[in-house]
Amino acid sequence: MATAVPAERDAVAQAIEAPGVDVIAAGVGPALAAASTATALTTAALAGAPYGLVVSAGIAGGFAPHAPVGSLVVADEITAADLGAQTPDGFLPVTELGFGTVTHRPPEALVREVATATGARPGAVLTVSTVTGTAVRAAQLRERHPSALAEAMEGFGVAEAAAAHRTPVLELRAVSNPVGPRDRAAWRIGEALAALTEAFGKLAPVLEGWHPHDR
Repeated sequence: MATAVPAERDAVAQAIEAPGVDVIAAGVGPALAAASTATALTTAALAGAPYGLVVSAGIAGGFAPHAPVGSLVVADEITAADLGAQTPDGFLPVTELGFGTVTHRPPEALVREVATATGARPGAVLTVSTVTGTAVRAAQLRERHPSALAEAMEGFGVAEAAAAHRTPVLELRAVSNPVGPRDRAAWRIGEALAALTEAFGKLAPVLEGWHPHDR
């Protein structure tokens, strides 16, 4: 099974040394992440060696107290939280406007196995184009998405590209900061990357033993 891993490259590369695994620095934001992932998937498919799984991995903001700094989150749903329209009655996702999609769901069995192997908590990971910087917006997101544990900027873009190639997707995040008022002093990026590296050391056997039909 070949696996593409758009991620914080160095952290993941340190932990994965397996044949058929390619680590790609996909860039910041859903658009660049989608483009990078689609390019990798298309190149592999044209070469006759399509990937069997795409893993989006990196750091994220965590919704306190559910996902504290240093903890791990594995997405049981990958949702674009700000893809839609503002109305006088509030935010409407594109699905309620009658087109598009806002959520992709990774394989349930794989999510369970990853959670067991790494200690990651399963829940929704929101994709945003603008990082949350206020308590008000954090509360609004949590109200709209009660199962949300983390907020990041790439997962939905990666999932869209994977879906276009009919390839399963997984998202794993290490929490580096709380979602809410922007406070650089509260960020713990090094701690989060260390947790992510350790997680991938435990994740490798899971990925090697998983097959796309194990839904």
